[in-house]
Amino acid sequence: MNIANWLHDTQRRAPQRPALFDGSVQVADYATFAAHVRQRAAHLVEQHGLVPGDAVALLMKNSCDYLELLYAIWWMGGVAVPINAKLHPSEAAWITDNAEARLIFTDGGQVFSSRDLPVHCTELDGHPLPPSHGWPTLEQPVPRQDHDLAWLFYTSGTTGRSKGVMLSHGNLIAMSLCYATDVDAVSADDAALYAAPMSHGAGLYNFIHVRCGARHVVPASHGFDAAELFGLAEQMGDVSLFAAPTMVKRMVEQARRQDYHGAGIKTIVYGGGPMYLADLREAVDTFGPRLVQIYGQGESPMTISVLPRALIAERQRPDWATLAASVGHAQACVEIRILDAERQPLPTGQRGEIAVRGATVMQGYWRNPQATRQTLVDGWLLTGDIGYLDPAGYLTLTDRSKDVIISGGSNVYPREVEEVLAQHPEVFEVCVVGEPDAQWGESVVAFVVTRSGQPLDEGELTAWFLARMASFKKPKKYVWRSDLPKNSYGKILKTDLRQWLKAASIAAL
Repeated sequence: MNIANWLHDTQRRAPQRPALFDGSVQVADYATFAAHVRQRAAHLVEQHGLVPGDAVALLMKNSCDYLELLYAIWWMGGVAVPINAKLHPSEAAWITDNAEARLIFTDGGQVFSSRDLPVHCTELDGHPLPPSHGWPTLEQPVPRQDHDLAWLFYTSGTTGRSKGVMLSHGNLIAMSLCYATDVDAVSADDAALYAAPMSHGAGLYNFIHVRCGARHVVPASHGFDAAELFGLAEQMGDVSLFAAPTMVKRMVEQARRQDYHGAGIKTIVYGGGPMYLADLREAVDTFGPRLVQIYGQGESPMTISVLPRALIAERQRPDWATLAASVGHAQACVEIRILDAERQPLPTGQRGEIAVRGATVMQGYWRNPQATRQTLVDGWLLTGDIGYLDPAGYLTLTDRSKDVIISGGSNVYPREVEEVLAQHPEVFEVCVVGEPDAQWGESVVAFVVTRSGQPLDEGELTAWFLARMASFKKPKKYVWRSDLPKNSYGKILKTDLRQWLKAASIAAL
């Protein structure tokens, strides 16, 4: 089934329901939303000769146009290729070329030089095409099968050239139904607020809100600003949003500055990186029972596990700290296994690679059969993440397999070191990586951002750490930073930190 049928059905059942908002200003109800989509879809067919299966790239900031263009692409049977708007033009050009996109939409115009842009793509200057009454419309979505490609998602590429994750209409439908089943019930009174990039997780949550006839709100800034977000929540009410943990942290800081406690916010779904226990406590103290955690990857989008709001908010439970440090239980449409180095299942409590199977798992990597064979094995997605399951089925994520530090023959999992350091009252952010060490193989290095902006006494911080964790896991070096490098989704770029260590080591010779 074409997932654009959900918009088609909603506009027939509830044409006058408010649909699209630029800030707090309504710009379309569902009838208008669908009419614009039909007209845009006709334009793609009539003016650009697109046929079902053709790819269309979007290099745009969040906007109501973005949603209309996504649905226009699916309406005419095409494949959407959303691209991180913060990428360099050469990176975006590589993606459009690799995806074999027939067309690219931008919202700034003149982003590419003729040298950068692949010749088979067409850039539209200025804002995307406004709806026109001059084109015949496609009255209903072009029929598609569940296995037909719908969304070509390019991984962040923090460890090398990004790969195109092939997500089908069936994948997106399963993911959306998991949201309503496991993450949060959705009603027509809700408002999905797009503060994180629509090209990734935040955009994927549009589907279930379209299905339920909810509102879609794009901040006037077209991005993330905590104070703006709070104002919109108070105006609109019943607001739900997806946020990276770093965004939640900023929201907590801003909320405390303005004495805000979550009015108008229904749900904050967080994921995309670790939420340290100290930060989660502060978020719950600030916003109350509004937080839900998800764990997923582009290869199984937003749908590996979920930690429900009731559990996160239930601070009086004796096992709260243990469960809150997990990433929850498997979502309804997936199975989770923990595998050893020979890809055999491990028993409860033992750490290994997390493997996932289910209806949300990708079709494979675009034009990359070797990577597909390495990642999809006997129907299981090998995530590259390390973790373990407890007897109740809760999954604890320790690290990416490539991030595990082997020091003196012992495994050190950066996240557990980060969890301890993040509890220190003067530590604002921390990231732990391994550095080559002639004696130990690797040594533990902690990059730390303090609340005051000033370095801490390293001896005192180490003593504080040793009171809480084994000595062999302690950082051998602290690097004091004013901030940590992140991609546009809030993930700390450990690769950049390792490169900084390598450059510093060479400079010291």
